[in-house]
Amino acid sequence: MTQRKDQFVPHVAVSDGLAAMKFYAEVFGGLRGDSMIASDGKRLLHGEVLVDGHKLFISDEFEQSEGGTVRTPESLGGTCVRITLMVDDADSVMKRALERGARELMPVQNMFGGARYGKFLDPFGHEWGINQQIADLSADEERQAADHYFGKGKR
Repeated sequence: MTQRKDQFVPHVAVSDGLAAMKFYAEVFGGLRGDSMIASDGKRLLHGEVLVDGHKLFISDEFEQSEGGTVRTPESLGGTCVRITLMVDDADSVMKRALERGARELMPVQNMFGGARYGKFLDPFGHEWGINQQIADLSADEERQAADHYFGKGKR
């Protein structure tokens, strides 16, 4: 059996594929991989950004008559998923994202699970969670910290 690098590869549909590839590569410290422009010479048919050896697929939105089956958050009126990325420096990733037009949804902060975590909405409408694990907690420690975080430890 052949070993696969990634079992899950997120694929995001955007309104400006080439700009999205640049954004994701810069924010996540990734490398631009393969890309292919559609026959109209304008839209990104397929693009890849490699982050720590893992792929993110990117494409512009295409009509169903063109074989398109995924929609951008703009077309949907929002997104139904959040992609969480494990990083070495959550604050730096958030800073780069905001500098490049993302909107902060939750500032990076220490969380009950032993991580620094924050969320942003990228310029293309996709929500990202940024997670930097800073401590390994036991299940009991994590439960106690969660109770405190959600106010149960304040009674």
